[in-house]
Amino acid sequence: MENRDLWVDHAKALGIVLVVYGHVLRGLHSAGIPMPETFYQLSDSIVYSFHMPLFFFLAGLFFRQSLAAKGARGMVFSKLDSIFYPYVLWSILQGLIEAALADYTNGAVTYAEVFALLWAPRAQFWFLYALLLCFLLAVAVFSLSRRSILPVVVIAALLYLFPPLLPEVVALRYIADNFVFFALGILYADQVRGMVASGWQVLFMLGLFAAAQYGFHGLLELHYADRGMLSLLLALLSIAAVVTLCCWSARRPLGFVAYLGTASMAIYLMHILAGSGVRVLLKVGGVDSFLLHAVAGVAGGLLLPLLALAIAQRLQLRYLFSAPISRWLTLPVNWNQPRAGR
Repeated sequence: MENRDLWVDHAKALGIVLVVYGHVLRGLHSAGIPMPETFYQLSDSIVYSFHMPLFFFLAGLFFRQSLAAKGARGMVFSKLDSIFYPYVLWSILQGLIEAALADYTNGAVTYAEVFALLWAPRAQFWFLYALLLCFLLAVAVFSLSRRSILPVVVIAALLYLFPPLLPEVVALRYIADNFVFFALGILYADQVRGMVASGWQVLFMLGLFAAAQYGFHGLLELHYADRGMLSLLLALLSIAAVVTLCCWSARRPLGFVAYLGTASMAIYLMHILAGSGVRVLLKVGGVDSFLLHAVAGVAGGLLLPLLALAIAQRLQLRYLFSAPISRWLTLPVNWNQPRAGR
C-alpha cells in the first residue's frame, strides 16, 4: 500500500458514524429517554462487536510504510504528536467540562478521575490510549528484528482468546483486546496490493455480515462482551464486509463520505460534547421522542465537530488536534535511521 487509498477514508467515515451512533444511543439510554430495550441491547452489541476493531485494523494498514519512511524514532515521535498530545489535551478539556456540568449530564465525573488519565483513561479516549500502546509495541517488535507479521498475529490472537495469559494491568488489557486487529491490518497491507470489489461481492459480504450477526446475537444469544473465538471471527468477518463495501464505494464520487473519514479524529475527540449538548438542549426543551433525540444527536455529533474543525482551520488555530511536543524529547541516536524495505 504505497499511497493512501480512498477506501480507507470511506471505512473511517463508516466507523465514525457508528461510533457517534453508539455513544448517542448509550447516552439516551442512560438519560432515561424511552426506547425499546430489545432494540437498544441488540443495536448496541452489533455496533460494539466490530466498530472499534475496525479502527485498529485501519491504523495498522500504513504501519510498515510509516516505519520504513520515518524509522523507529520518527514513528514514536509522530505518534506522541498526533495521538498522545490530543489524548491529554482533550481528556482534560472534556473532563473539566463534564465535571463542571455534572448536575446536567448523565455522568458524575470527578476532577481526580480527569487527571488520572496517564493510568486510567476514561470516556472515548481509551481508544487513543490503546492505539498509542499498539503503535509502541509494533515499533518495538519490528525495529528489533525483521519478523514476519504472521507469528505476531498468532500471538496477538492467543492473547485475545486467553486474557489470563497477561497480568491484570490496564495497559496490557488494552493490548490483549485490540492488538490482534492492528496486527491484522499490517498483515492485510503486506498481502493485499489492491482490491476491486464488485456489487455482487458487496451484496455477498453484507449477507454474510447479516447472517453472522444474527447467528451470534439471535441463535446463540451472545453479547459482544462474550469474548472468545466466535467474537473474534464475528469482528473479522464484519471488518471484511466493511473493506469490501468501501473498496466498492470508493470508486464513486462520494466526496463528503471521504471528508468524514479524513476528519474522523476531530469528530472522535469532540462528538461526546456535541452529542451530549444536543441531548441536554432537547431535554430542556421538553423533547422526549427517542427518534428525534437519536437523529439530532447523531447529526450534531457529526456536524458540530466538522463546524468546529472548519472554524479552527479558518482562524488558523494551531495545536488543537496535534502539536510538535516530540521536539522536547530526545531518544538514542541509533533509533533515528529509517529502515529500508518492509
